[in-house]
Amino acid sequence: MMNRRNVLGCLVGLVGLGLASPASAVIHDVTVDGPDAIFLAGRTDVVIPDPALPWTGPGTHLGRHGAPTPEEAKESLPPSIPVMGGDVVKVLDPAIGGINFFNGFGPAFFGPEGAAASSDLTALDGISGYKGTEGALAAVFLDDSIPSAGPAPATLDFIPVAARDYLSLTPLLNQVFFVGNGETSGGVAQMFTAPAGATRLFFGIPDGFGFGGDPGAYDDNDGSYEIRVGVNEDPRVPGTPNRAVPEPLTASLAGMALAGMALATRRR
Repeated sequence: MMNRRNVLGCLVGLVGLGLASPASAVIHDVTVDGPDAIFLAGRTDVVIPDPALPWTGPGTHLGRHGAPTPEEAKESLPPSIPVMGGDVVKVLDPAIGGINFFNGFGPAFFGPEGAAASSDLTALDGISGYKGTEGALAAVFLDDSIPSAGPAPATLDFIPVAARDYLSLTPLLNQVFFVGNGETSGGVAQMFTAPAGATRLFFGIPDGFGFGGDPGAYDDNDGSYEIRVGVNEDPRVPGTPNRAVPEPLTASLAGMALAGMALATRRR
């Protein structure tokens, strides 16, 4: 017969298993450049032509200005960090640098919140569209595959102010989401949870002509800024784990263990 001590040990073990961080805690310093196109996340199959040349070939291409821009910037693959499903991510904006995404070298430079006006960009191959403030910091979780074909997941709508003021978010794979400065309007750190199967998290800029329709117009972007990204650790307070709501399985296991302890007590 299982005594109460054994049941209690099972309870502690099960709950501990469910609440443990799915991966080690780490903090990354990431540089985001103006031409870092979020729609090229994971696209190692794409050959980006020189700024003076048009995009050619089938598949992915980004719109460019019909004439040379002062910057003549070449679109770039956005930076990424490794993650795994269940990781909880927080982003800190240390207010270092800025990006100008209008024709002509900056200023004005914009930080991760982007410009105040709204942007509505369509999907590109397997990457979803983007709705939110113009040129804001956006991110997307991917698995190990190249998102070279659709259908893309639904586009999340962050145009309403309230939609950008969320506390936590678990987007789908290949679904672009608004990050901004990583905080709510009240200064509370927002949490982004990696979906099942995720192995990489990319950060970049959503851009397009007039910030609407097909993605593109990166060839007039300049500047860069720094962000600090904590995976299972709060970048604002190093050494402090990110807090996430326990998985439903964890709650079920804890409930089963408690029921077992009660049954053992009654038998005694």
